Amino acid sequence: MTEQEQPHLEWAAEGAILLAQACPVLVVVDVLRFTTAVEVAVTHGARVAAARWRGREAGGAGPYALSPVSLLGIPSGTRLELASPNGAMVAMAAAGAGAVVLAGCLRNASAVAAAAGGVGGPVGVVAAGERRPDGSLRFAVEDLLGAGAILKALGGRPSPEARAAIAAFLDAAPDLPARLASCTSGRELVARGLAADLDLAAEHDVSRTVPRLVGGAFAQLS
Repeated sequence: MTEQEQPHLEWAAEGAILLAQACPVLVVVDVLRFTTAVEVAVTHGARVAAARWRGREAGGAGPYALSPVSLLGIPSGTRLELASPNGAMVAMAAAGAGAVVLAGCLRNASAVAAAAGGVGGPVGVVAAGERRPDGSLRFAVEDLLGAGAILKALGGRPSPEARAAIAAFLDAAPDLPARLASCTSGRELVARGLAADLDLAAEHDVSRTVPRLVGGAFAQLS
């Protein structure tokens, strides 16, 4: 990877659209929980359509929903529709801007980095962040850490923003479950009785799955 092809980091859908002008491939990161759910579902042979957020979690196949734990038993061949105000919307914006879109998280960080680097040209990593009730962007520690894990695996000469994310990941790496549980999004999930989703999302490099968005749905990169 040349200096001109240094990995970049941006935030949210607005950042994805800007980054797509310089980067032919974008890795979308929404650790809690969209891209983690996508990784789990695609690992089990499902296809996941990114759906526009309309103020509620949407699942299109019986008991399966945005919770990654709910997807551990999803049958191969299932087509699932998932909406989120963060990851799904960012993925749709990135695809609309013409980029190759991959779904990254802590679980598949090295695998998705290798696939993104193999496309050729600069790689962009887009941390989804969270949305406040008024629609404004809220910084999300979990997405900074997920992006940092992927950017570290990409190597090369990361941009200053990317280097900051890598440093954050390296600092948190010895105890990722605790870091996720203590961040704002993690505390919200624990309060909702979804601590098991945190444990799944905190696993680092346990998956070789690389979900790619094609025709509106994520499937394993072939």
